Amino acid sequence: MQQPEALTDLDVASTTNSVMKKLPEVTLAFWIMKIAATTLGETAGDLFAQTLKLGYFLTTIALFLIFVVTLVVQLRSHRYNPFFYWTVILSTSMAGTTMSDFMNRDASTKYLSGGATSLGWGPQGLGLGYPVGAAILISILLVIFAVWRLSGMTFQIRDIVTFRGEALFWSAILVSNTLGTSMGDFLSDSSGLGYAGGALLVTGALALLAVLMKVPTVPNVLLFWIAFVLTRPLGATAGDLLTKPVAKGGLNLGTAGSSAVLLAVLLGLMTYAQVQERRAAAS
Repeated sequence: MQQPEALTDLDVASTTNSVMKKLPEVTLAFWIMKIAATTLGETAGDLFAQTLKLGYFLTTIALFLIFVVTLVVQLRSHRYNPFFYWTVILSTSMAGTTMSDFMNRDASTKYLSGGATSLGWGPQGLGLGYPVGAAILISILLVIFAVWRLSGMTFQIRDIVTFRGEALFWSAILVSNTLGTSMGDFLSDSSGLGYAGGALLVTGALALLAVLMKVPTVPNVLLFWIAFVLTRPLGATAGDLLTKPVAKGGLNLGTAGSSAVLLAVLLGLMTYAQVQERRAAAS
């Protein structure tokens, strides 16, 4: 039986048409950028839906359309471009934030502050709750992976060379980011751990995954997707820690200020990654 390959080798592709030529190297820098993007996705999603009071319904539609636009740009690219790739990750994180909120929340006072009775135009949310919402999203993600397997295409991401393969890959990312948001909100709001406690729990789980990567019998592709999902609740709890009131355990930095700082950090990392790519291409 062929042994799974290490995550750090995922970007080594033998064909110029490989999707992994359009994806970054999976290193520590990759995970730092992923956490920054998902944290920004949390604060920016809340900025539009809650602070600007557009509501979950309208914001979800708008952010999903943005996701489609950024995805088309990424799909039309013939090589890895950090700005294209991380813009799609950011758009899935923002859309995942409001999609999760729309599924799980409602117009009760628990989710509406300041005595407000509504939040934007349209339905306030389906009010399914975090467990039901997470169960639905896990089911959808499993269906995507089942279709992926039945299609006969490899789960080794570096070997994906078709449009259908890319579509499945990005569909899995969108659903996993939405699922991660639900998990993060559950840890922050309902688990009793609070924002900091939830973030520490997810960080510990990610550290365990890093250890399991050294175990030959554990498929690294599976660990990659688990880590990809778990970085989203880390971003969600970190985003809540930055933006929520001090009385609720947050730092009360606000969604606008936190989003601006996180955007600057992410743009700086993207610029650095772009410079590194150009140097690699030149050499």
